Parts: sequence; C-alpha cells; structure tokens
Amino acid sequence: MLKNILIKATSKLEQKIDDLTIELKTRLGINRPLHIVTYRTYGAGSRLYVKGRVLENKNIIKSVKDHTTFQNILNMYKRFETDEVRNAELRLTFNEKEYTVFTDEEGYFTINLHSSIEITEGDMWHEVSLELIGAPYGFAPDIKAEAEVLIPPTDAEYGIISDIDDTIVKTSAIDLLAMSRNTFFHNAYTRLPFAGVSEFYKALQLGRNGKRNNPFFYVSSSPWNLYDLLRDYMDLNEIPPGPLLLRDFGLQENGGLPQGHMGHKFKEIKQILETYPHLNFILIGDSGQEDPVIFREVVKNFPGRILTIYIRDVQHADREKIAVEIAQDLKSHQVDMIVVDETVEASKHAAAAGLIYTAAIPQIEVDKKMDTGEAPGKEALGADLLVQQIPIHIKKSG
Repeated sequence: MLKNILIKATSKLEQKIDDLTIELKTRLGINRPLHIVTYRTYGAGSRLYVKGRVLENKNIIKSVKDHTTFQNILNMYKRFETDEVRNAELRLTFNEKEYTVFTDEEGYFTINLHSSIEITEGDMWHEVSLELIGAPYGFAPDIKAEAEVLIPPTDAEYGIISDIDDTIVKTSAIDLLAMSRNTFFHNAYTRLPFAGVSEFYKALQLGRNGKRNNPFFYVSSSPWNLYDLLRDYMDLNEIPPGPLLLRDFGLQENGGLPQGHMGHKFKEIKQILETYPHLNFILIGDSGQEDPVIFREVVKNFPGRILTIYIRDVQHADREKIAVEIAQDLKSHQVDMIVVDETVEASKHAAAAGLIYTAAIPQIEVDKKMDTGEAPGKEALGADLLVQQIPIHIKKSG
C-alpha cells in the first residue's frame, strides 16, 4: 500500500516538474525543434499496430565507424536524456484514410488501425504516413515521418521470434560492468554480432519455399531509447529487419513500475502468436537471463505452435543447467529446445528438421569465420555500408 502511494506520488511529482520545465522553456523561447520517432511494428490483414514517440530533437549523430568513445557516450546520453512531448496530436494516413492519435505522458503514441489491406505476393512491409498537427507549444510546420509495418504474407512457412541482447549482439547482460561498457562505449558499427548470426537468420527467412518471406520479430528488454542504435546495427550487419519490441523504463501511466523482463517478453510473444493464429514459430534466445523459462511458458500456453527453440549458451554453468533442465521438460511437449555454443550448431539442427536448406550451412560457416576474424571479408564493414544502405523493400499502400 505504502509502496503504491510512493510510486504515484513520484509519478505526479515527475509530471509537475515536466510541466514547470515546459512552461519555463516556452517563456524563454528555448524549446528545441520537435520530431516524430517511429518504430517498426506489425499487423494483419485487417489491423495495423503503429507505435512511436514525439520528442524534442537532440540531433543524435548517426553512427560512423570512427566515432570516438566520447562521441558514443554523448550520443547515448542524448538517447536517455529525452524531452518527451505529451498530449501532442498526430494525423496518420493509410489507404487514403486518416486517423488521429495523442501522445501519453512519456511522449509515446500507440494506435490500432482497422483497415482492409489487400496482400499480394511479395508484400511484407507497408508504410503509414504521420504528421504532427498539435503540441503544447509552438512547432515548425511539416513535421512528418513514415512508420514501417510488417504484415506477413499468407504463404509464409513460419515466423521467427528472436531475443536481441546476447542472442544477435554481444551485450554481456549477466555482467553489469561489461554490459554498461558494450552499451555506452560502442555504436552500431562497433557493436559485435554473434558469429554467423546474419547468414543463419537469412536462411531462416528464406525457409524451404525459396521466397524469403518468413517474418522476423525481435523482442527485447532493452529500453526504447536504444531503438535507433539497434535498428542501425541490424541493418549494417544485414540481419533481416523486423518489428523491434522494446520496453519503457519510465513510470507507467497508472503510477506503476515498469514491467519486468519476463512479463514484458511473455506479453509481446503472446500478442504475436495471437495476432497470427495460423502461423507457427521458431523461438531464439540465450541462457543469460530468463529466455528458457519464458519460452517454456509460451510452449505450454500455445501447444503445437512452436516448431523448435534455439538457446545460445552464454557460458555460465548455473544458467546452462537451468536451460538444459527446461529442454528436458519440453520433450514431453514434443518441442526441441537446443542449447548451442555457436550458430553453426543451430543451423545444422534447423537443416535436419527441414526448416532451412542444408546448402545454406557452408555460407553460415563462412560468415562465422568472417565475424570471428578467421577469414577476411568484414574489415571494411563501416566504410562500405556508409554508402550502401541495406534495403528493406517497403511497399507503399494506398
């Protein structure tokens, strides 16, 4: 009881301070220009889920390979020291229809657009146009953005739900000091991928039908503040794009604490499976936090929907023991949870299970060697990709 009272009081105090700050900055005429931040999300044939945020523009410099540690730290400071704009009004346009949405206390907006969408072969990404039309204080005209929404094609073989930290990018989440160093001292160019993950994920996206239309969804307990960093990292490393479903670390609208790691991940995975009831999924995570426990709950709540689970071992004996025990438990549910040391192991199992082509394995092995420095090929990653962006193939609708 006392805890809830303190949380609500803290939330109200935070709002009051924000109000006074906005009023003072408005009077002094020192408000920064505003901008709309959009997040890759997903939808189905009759519904699109759109999420984003309205913030004062801190002019975060896009990562380049030769950024200094100081520049990386400064960018990270700007990401977390946000000046959100609450009660901002946005107009969304999709399929020649218009919708209106307002931002919440943390500057976020979320809306479900109910619109008939004709899906044709090759469609996967769709665009929703946004424009800022109202805010608590003056702003420049024509503040616009495009939101990217994934709609899996009807002939997709399966979907893939992947963790991010210590699954596709080295974070060292079980070591607070190492995790802080990886987060604050590095950028999209210098953060290291796990060896072979790019080619393995491409093979899963291709599947066995050769259409490269199996959708990816990325669920992480990282804060939304890191969205641009993670998005750029994935594009630079040619990891298949997909919705990034992160977490808000601020106090909630109801005065509660932010949702925990397990609750957030399970909720997001549950929502994905409920959105696509006719699509089965592969789950990919690591043994470092609670992925095996969360995935077990998913299997029990959605029997017959999970094809297989891959868990990367973070080389921590106690965590590995838990993962192995859960893997044994899941055998009674006819689901393989494979605990692997590296990506090639997972790819060999996927090929044997008929999820990917066996012919993809040699390229995954080459990619692994390139990532570890055993073979040349990725030394000039930053310079090459500065002038060559990885295409997402977004299709405009409407």
